[in-house]
Amino acid sequence: MIVATRVDERLIHGQVAVSWLSALGADCILVANDEVAADDAQRAILKLAKPSGCKLVIKGLDDSIAAIKSGITDKYRLFIVVKTVKDACLLAQGCPDIKAINLGNVIPREGTRQISRCVYVSPEEEKSLVALAGTGVDIVIRSLPGDKALRLAEAL
Repeated sequence: MIVATRVDERLIHGQVAVSWLSALGADCILVANDEVAADDAQRAILKLAKPSGCKLVIKGLDDSIAAIKSGITDKYRLFIVVKTVKDACLLAQGCPDIKAINLGNVIPREGTRQISRCVYVSPEEEKSLVALAGTGVDIVIRSLPGDKALRLAEAL
């Protein structure tokens, strides 16, 4: 069962490893990103950052979608973490079980605008998020579990 899907450039770090896992009661983290899945060094770093007692799976987007759709992840309280808005949108389009996306940390890049304290989006990302929200996916901005959720429409 998917308990949350979060966009966070940092992937696994203190907020994710402690605050979010605890608040969600997740027992498995799925990092879904093609570059990370193909990079031995990044995978090794994420494995070191993973809290004990929690399973970590690192897959590319297509493999992540296939795993979720196959039902193999259903036995876990699955917390999905992706690196980019693009990854989140592609994952949600491929997995109807993803009903909500938390924009947690999207770093500033050239051509982006700030829509919250920790979230910057490009015009293309904004368009993709609005389209995804139009399909019924609930998109909120929240850094920590205790923070008040800011709805995408309010931020834009």
